[in-house]
Amino acid sequence: MHYTRLALALALAVTAMALVACQDQPRTSQPPKTSAFANEPYPVRLVNRARFDSSFQPTQVPNETGMPPGTVVVDTTNRHLYLVETPATAMRYGIAIGRTGYSWRGRATIGRKSTWPAWYPTDDMKAVAPGMPARIPPGTDNPLGARALYLYQDGRDTLIRIHGTSEPWTIGTEASSGCIRMFNEDVIDLYTRVKVGTAVVVL
Repeated sequence: MHYTRLALALALAVTAMALVACQDQPRTSQPPKTSAFANEPYPVRLVNRARFDSSFQPTQVPNETGMPPGTVVVDTTNRHLYLVETPATAMRYGIAIGRTGYSWRGRATIGRKSTWPAWYPTDDMKAVAPGMPARIPPGTDNPLGARALYLYQDGRDTLIRIHGTSEPWTIGTEASSGCIRMFNEDVIDLYTRVKVGTAVVVL
C-alpha cells in the first residue's frame, strides 16, 4: 500500500510539473518552425481570419471576370483580387485599396517582382509627413510586407504595387496611397503563381 501511494504521489507530481511547463511556454503570434513560412528571412505574422469577412479568405471561385487564364483582376468595389486560373475558375483574395483621391484604375503588367522589398516613400508622401525616412528596410514592419508586384504601363513604373502589409487590419478598407494591399500569407501565395509580364486589370 505504501508503494502504491508513493507511485501515485510521483505520478501527480510529474503531471503538475508538465502543466506548469505548458503554462510557462511563451505566447507568440509567430508561426511555428514547421509552418509553410519557416524559411522566410523575417517572421510572417499570421492573422485571425475569423475577424474578417469570409470572402477575404483565399478561395477558388467561378471565373466571372470575363478575363483569360493568367490574368490578375482587381475589383476595387468589392475589395477582391482574382487570379484567373482557367476559363471556369479563379482564385479570390481579400485586399485593401487606395483612399479616396488615391485610387488607381487601368490595365498594366507585372514589370518586376520582389521578395521582402525595401520601401521608398514618394516625394508626395514625404511632403505630407515631413521627417519620413527616405528608405525603410525590409522586415516585418515594412509597409510593403513580404512580397511586392510592381505594375508597369508601356514599360514604365506606375508606382502602383500589389503587395503585402504590416497593417493587416486594413484589409477590406480604403487605406493605401493607391497600392493594392494583401495579407502577407496571401501575397506570398500569389507571388508564386504569377510571373513578370502577367496582365493586371484594376476595375
